[in-house]
Amino acid sequence: MNVSSRGPRSNRRKPMAEINVVPYIDVSLVLLVIFMITSPLLLTGVNVDLPRAESKTIEPGKEPPIVVTIKADGELLVDTGNHLDVPVNADTLRDLVLAAIRDKPELPVLIRGDKAVEYGKVITVMASLKQAGVPSVGLMTQPEK
Repeated sequence: MNVSSRGPRSNRRKPMAEINVVPYIDVSLVLLVIFMITSPLLLTGVNVDLPRAESKTIEPGKEPPIVVTIKADGELLVDTGNHLDVPVNADTLRDLVLAAIRDKPELPVLIRGDKAVEYGKVITVMASLKQAGVPSVGLMTQPEK
């Protein structure tokens, strides 16, 4: 008979009490790279040369306003408060703005038109929003120096 002094449990592995941190480091590095790539995209805006005029400054509210941007080439962009300018056409512009003000009808809608845009294009967008039922539409300008 073969008698061992170690006992029957000596062949089993002992549980490891250490945490393997390599997968956590891998995940954190991937997240770091993702945030490094996406953060500059969130901070960029649309370059629009606003006309200069003497106007009253609007006090910022709790909620950011809805901003409709008309670029110099006539392209329409909408920022519904999330600081992302989404390219739209004239039909989807009304739908997006109406969906954004459905829950908050007091939210102001501002048109930011480049000074190279035809006056008729700005008025067409403003009239389209008013006909859709937007209660208040304003125009953005830069203060005169």
